[in-house]
Amino acid sequence: MLASMTPCAAAADGADAVDAAWILKGIARPVPASTPFVEVRASKLLKAPLRLSGQYVRPDADTLVREVRAPYVETTTLRAGEATIARAGQAPRKFALSRVPELAGFQGNFASLLDGDRAGLERHYTLSAQGSRQRWTLMMVPKDAAQAARLQSIALYGRGSELRCIETRTVGNAPPQRTLLAGAATDAAGVEAAPALEALCHGDATR
Repeated sequence: MLASMTPCAAAADGADAVDAAWILKGIARPVPASTPFVEVRASKLLKAPLRLSGQYVRPDADTLVREVRAPYVETTTLRAGEATIARAGQAPRKFALSRVPELAGFQGNFASLLDGDRAGLERHYTLSAQGSRQRWTLMMVPKDAAQAARLQSIALYGRGSELRCIETRTVGNAPPQRTLLAGAATDAAGVEAAPALEALCHGDATR
């Protein structure tokens, strides 16, 4: 099959190929930046996946804000090694990110993605890319043994310069957690079925 490809077709195929550097350069966003999200958390303990929607805001290079707007309202601010969680009618709760390394790691990963910081990501993950510039996947596998004992992989799905979904798989049989971003989060409005949301995450369907 490969031998039957014409030189022009092979050249076009190579020109359309992606690598981690191309993807990270494309999805980089200077601060301030914001993007809508729809997060789907499945659990064997829940009758139906928990669905959260809102937006991520990065007002400056050192701050990440997660604004949940449904099914409740909550703002989590990660800044200067500290997390602040605020809900209407309640006093804000503050704690050191060192107590919750998952949150600290999330802030660092998100910042590295939006900065297009390949070197920063490769200090902690092995990166591999596949697909085309129209539809690509960037896989991140942890290098640290302690992290790898909990986290299997983080897969990024996108189109062109748009990061559309982050899929996190933990070690064991837990369902993956998916966060739809940007256009995929907008496309998810009114979509409830788990297979349809998975297809949106993977870029298999549009609305």
